[in-house]
Amino acid sequence: MIYNTIKSTYLFLFILSIFSDVSCKQTNKNEDDKIIAEEKIIPGANSTLKYIPLLKGKRIAIIANQTSIIEKKSKYKANITSFHLVDYIHNSKEIEVAKVFAPEHGFRGKADAGEHIKNGIDSKTGLPIISLYGKNKKPSKEQLANIDVVVFDIQDVGVRFYTYISTLHYVMEACAENNIPIIVLDRPNPNGHYIDGPVLEMEHQSFVGMHPVPVVYGMTIGEYGQMINGEKWMKKGVKCDLTVIPIENYTHYKKYSLPIKPSPNLPNDVSINLYPSLCFFEGTNISAGRGTNAQFQIYGSPYLKEMNYTFTPKPNEGAKYPKHKGKVCYGENLSASKYLSKLDLQWLIKAYKQTNKKEEFFNQFFTKLAGTTLLQNQIEKGLSIPEIKKSWKKDLDKFKKVREKYLIYK
Repeated sequence: MIYNTIKSTYLFLFILSIFSDVSCKQTNKNEDDKIIAEEKIIPGANSTLKYIPLLKGKRIAIIANQTSIIEKKSKYKANITSFHLVDYIHNSKEIEVAKVFAPEHGFRGKADAGEHIKNGIDSKTGLPIISLYGKNKKPSKEQLANIDVVVFDIQDVGVRFYTYISTLHYVMEACAENNIPIIVLDRPNPNGHYIDGPVLEMEHQSFVGMHPVPVVYGMTIGEYGQMINGEKWMKKGVKCDLTVIPIENYTHYKKYSLPIKPSPNLPNDVSINLYPSLCFFEGTNISAGRGTNAQFQIYGSPYLKEMNYTFTPKPNEGAKYPKHKGKVCYGENLSASKYLSKLDLQWLIKAYKQTNKKEEFFNQFFTKLAGTTLLQNQIEKGLSIPEIKKSWKKDLDKFKKVREKYLIYK
């Protein structure tokens, strides 16, 4: 009897240990899944539970382009389904999307840099699309009439002369003037891991540089919006009712590969990383690869014949009239270059030294891009890169203190 009892007890403990082991393994598996999920960067647009309730029963306007995508995991399948933000919200019965505002390159992101974007109708939703590029950079009072909330969702690349932050400025200003709250759905900055370049001098303010910030400022577009508000950079120092829907599992030092190209001439991660350094060529007689399939990964011109690499710009998507169209350009291919964590002037200086058209090298646009006349003067005088960068230090240190006040992420 006692033996049978002991035997039954051991059998029970044995079975219990098996279930405990299985349960423990299952728990660990779930914990591993949770860790994997937590490591994945989740843009603000994906966190629909945080902002859809704020829009219910409201008439809204959306500032969006081809990057305004929401990814959702299917309830019944393992695959991820992508929706455009406008389509997703437009399908809601409790939210009225009244109109869409589009930035440079248009709602579908296919227009050339600097190309005039026309107003129109979105063929998929029937919604009116209003351009915020060209003469109408700021939504008018009439365009915002009867709008309860504005939603802003555009992928930025963290560079001062990339115009989406200028569009954000004007939208925020219009919202402040018309007492309309704005919700910014934050997205990662692929160049958010460093701060570098000359700080804009306000006498050179333009649509490619509106604020006293360096070329690379190390902030997400949501953080940048908070800085515009907090530093009172808008007309008459107005402030808007701003809500930022944050990114999950993000730090400024996490690499982030953009799932959709942010504009026609930034086709991949390499071009986005090189863009802050190579865009200076837009203010010179050097091509940065527009009219090729390696935009902002190569540079050259007919005036650099000592260089071995060649390419011939031809019209393509995003560059109907490329610089040096149909001419052989000599230069360098940087597509295999190392990942940059600084603004690199070596290629700009090298091209200036080797060109046989020095008197035509710089044009007026260069000063707008640099935000100062000093950089051109320094290059023409033959200053070294360390000497040039030393001249930025005081302003960069000052900016970093301002920036610190508005950071959402480490």
